[in-house]
Amino acid sequence: MTGEARNYLDHACELPSLGGPLETRTYTLYVPPNLPEGAAVPLVVVLHGGFGTGSQARGSYRWDEQADQGGFAVAYPDGLVRAWAVGGGCCGRPGEQGVDDVAFIAAMVARVGETLRVDPARVYATGISNGGLMAYRLACDTTLFAAIGPVAATRLGGCDHPAPVSVIHVHGDADHNIALDGSPGDGFATIDGPPVPEVIDGWRAVDGCAAPAVTTAGGVTTALSSCPDGRAVELIVVAGAGHQWPGSVPKPVLERALGLDPPSTALDATAAIWTFFAAHPRPTSR
Repeated sequence: MTGEARNYLDHACELPSLGGPLETRTYTLYVPPNLPEGAAVPLVVVLHGGFGTGSQARGSYRWDEQADQGGFAVAYPDGLVRAWAVGGGCCGRPGEQGVDDVAFIAAMVARVGETLRVDPARVYATGISNGGLMAYRLACDTTLFAAIGPVAATRLGGCDHPAPVSVIHVHGDADHNIALDGSPGDGFATIDGPPVPEVIDGWRAVDGCAAPAVTTAGGVTTALSSCPDGRAVELIVVAGAGHQWPGSVPKPVLERALGLDPPSTALDATAAIWTFFAAHPRPTSR
């Protein structure tokens, strides 16, 4: 194995997509140089937000650095036209035209498994905004993931019979694009999904969790529920944080030019999500 990113530009799946029945889809795979040779390793799928790319997510959210420390691989897929179809007609052209991004992500995970020995009990998905919405869609429509970690997101579309999954959700209480309370957002897509606490309560019900233990420190409020079979559901709310990934790489020039919220320094969301993922693999069969 090498520590270089591996870009599989020839990956193709038969999907109902913008380019027709056969669409070439792309992703970047980061493999740390220190992974034990031949060992089954965790895989984290990092989903960019709307208007982003896998390369942008890789450069912004510090997952390569976390992978070096934690000993796992990271896949950064690219949404078509910089967006993901997550249900409810969202988002962008993929949402309007019914692109099957769930099938693409599932195919990508399988393709990575041909390259690395991936531990199927330790496959995870995280993402911000449109990417966080996609993480919820994956949890609703597949059983591939042991846990998901949406950031600045909610759930859109149907989710009638989800399988139990561990969830860690990070959100700023000053997010005006995808509001914590479910009110219509100010962003390009005008997201007005259910309130985030309601979404989290739904996953607690799916997982059969206990009532949450709530703690607050340094403007970060954590509500953590323990669930059967070693699962957990956790909501982290960061006071004063807007629509951003806490602890991500600051880009002040771009933030000023585009009116983006600067990343909060109250929480390292990447480290928090990975700590949660590492503690919550898929339960072993009894």
